[in-house]
Formats: sequence, structure tokens, C-alpha cells
Amino acid sequence: MSFNTFGKIFRFTTWGESHGPAIGCVIDGCPPNIPISEKDIQKDMDKRRPGQSKFTTQRKESDKVNILSGVFEGKTTGTPISIIIHNEDKKSRDYESIKNKFRPGHADYTYFKKYGIRDFRGGGRQSARETACRVAAGAVAKIVLKKTIGKKFNIVGAVTQLGLMSCDKMNWNDSEIRKNPFFCPDKQSVKLWEKYLLAVRKSGSSCGAVIELRASGIPVGLGAPIYSKLDTDIAAALMSINAVKGVNIGSGMNAAFLSGEENSDEIRKNAGKVKFKTNHAGGILGGISSGQDIIASFAVKPTSSILTSRETIDKKGKNTKISVKGRHDPCVGIRAVPIGEAMISCVILDHLLMHRAQCS
Repeated sequence: MSFNTFGKIFRFTTWGESHGPAIGCVIDGCPPNIPISEKDIQKDMDKRRPGQSKFTTQRKESDKVNILSGVFEGKTTGTPISIIIHNEDKKSRDYESIKNKFRPGHADYTYFKKYGIRDFRGGGRQSARETACRVAAGAVAKIVLKKTIGKKFNIVGAVTQLGLMSCDKMNWNDSEIRKNPFFCPDKQSVKLWEKYLLAVRKSGSSCGAVIELRASGIPVGLGAPIYSKLDTDIAAALMSINAVKGVNIGSGMNAAFLSGEENSDEIRKNAGKVKFKTNHAGGILGGISSGQDIIASFAVKPTSSILTSRETIDKKGKNTKISVKGRHDPCVGIRAVPIGEAMISCVILDHLLMHRAQCS
């Protein structure tokens, strides 16, 4: 048995494999009468789409979305929204030479031991290709949040660290993020990152990344104090993304290095409005949103498919070596930015709907 559904009220189920004919998702719990179109969803899909620069996999997929149900005359009906995305550029033959070997760092070994079968063509269901479905669901969530909360709602993600190279977050500029192939918010870091990643790719290796997400315009009160904490669900959502190995909310792990005075976000009231002096909590206190920006970051491990020869075993348990050829990202973290935005959007909308059901 495999679990493929995420969310409680606003929830989506994804389906399909990397080298199958298509992938897709079914979104349930979306409120009715929300204006939505395929064009609206496509904007986010294009941010994740592969083959857009020399720093990502050269697999050519348009990731064109088709809405099959749940939308009538340009508005949601409140019924399940079904979306399909056809796979267009499959090269399954690239995996023939390694189909009986387990790729180190991938889920090949654990998937096979659990299910007794695996799709070796790009990892099948384990492939990050599945995340295109999440981006589609997240695009719908963003549209609903904009309609519900208003123009003050915004979410932006950026890569703040590429392997050993970090950027200066003091130079964060939202408008710079889409102007470079790294989703980097610091213009001064782009050329250094380009030189660094080109060297990584040329060596046949890969590197990891850290992505930071900032969501603004979030109302106070989303979440619950114990088993449905907003930060718990955000952490679970981000950890569910392929290759993610760690999540921070606010200061996160760095909070361990702060004093009580430094870490406490002092509160004042000015001109009738509550203001926090700092935001080490990342906009969430006791599992409930404080009205501040929600800030979360997550670490993506280096791409496991590399040209360098590595030791492994085959399906019969014999020792062997493997070198993974084909089209792979030298840093999968780059294209994880829109995926992170999508997942946190789905969580926020889910909690907003739960909040409305619980509170007057």
C-alpha cells in the first residue's frame, strides 16, 4: 500500500510515473466560484519546468496542464479538480544498462525491498517528476489564497545557498529571483554561483542547496497548539519533497545558539497595531500563526545521479559499480523553489479552511 494524498480539507492526490504516458493530480476541497484557468496554473508550472538553462536537466517537457474537471465557465465548482500533464521527452533507454543495479543515494534499494518491484525508468513513482503535480495543486492553492486573503498575501522562495556558496540575505531582492537561473535573491552572488556550478557539472558531480520561503499577509490564528500545529504541517510538507533532508522554521536549528533575550520576539503595540521587533519564530508561536511573515527553509541534498563511479549492489545482492549517465540536474535544489512554494501554499490554505470551520 502506498499513500499518495496530502492535506485534510484542501487535499490533493498525485498519480503517474516519470516515464509513463502522463502524470497528474486530483484536487479536492477547493471552494467554489474561484476564477481559475489553465493559464493561471501554467505560470507556476513554467517556473519548475526542466530544460530552461544549462544548470538543470535537459529533459524537454512543456509541462502543459489540462484541466479535466472541477471548473465550469472559468470558475471552480467545488467538485474535484482533475489535472493531467503528459510526459513528452522520455528516454527510458538511458536506464537499460543500470536497471538491475541500485543507485546509491536513491530510493531504489528501499523501494525494491518494500514492494518487491520497481520502475527503473528514472525511478518511476519515486522520481522528482511527480513534483510537477504538486506545483499544479499549489498554483490552485495560491489562487484561492489570493482570492480569500486578498492582495496582501504573497509567497516567494529563493535559493540562499548553493553547495558551499551562500548569498548575502541582506541583499535579498524579490525582483532579482526570476532574473537568474538559480532563483538567487542576491544579484551579486549570481556570477560566482555560475562559475561554481559549472565546475561541479564539469567534474561529473553535484551539489546541494538551501531554499528559503517567505509567506506574507498570513492572518493570526492558523494552526492548533498540539497535533495540528501549523509549523508541524509545514515541516512535514517540505520534508515530503524529494531529496529534502532538513527543515527550519524561523531561526530553526540556529535558535540553539541564541540566548533567551536574543531569541524572544518582543511585542509592542503602536497606532493600534501589534508589532514584533524580530521574527526568530518564523511567524508561528505554539503552532499558531502570529500574523508575521512565515519563514521556512529546507535543505536539499546533492543530486544522487552522478557520473562518478560509485560502489553498489545489484538485485541479486552482488557487489558492483555504477555510473549514472543521462540527463540530470547538477543541483536539484534549484528547481525545488516552486515546489516549496506550492507545498507551503497548500498547507496555509488547508489551515485557513480548518480555521474557518472551527472559529466564528
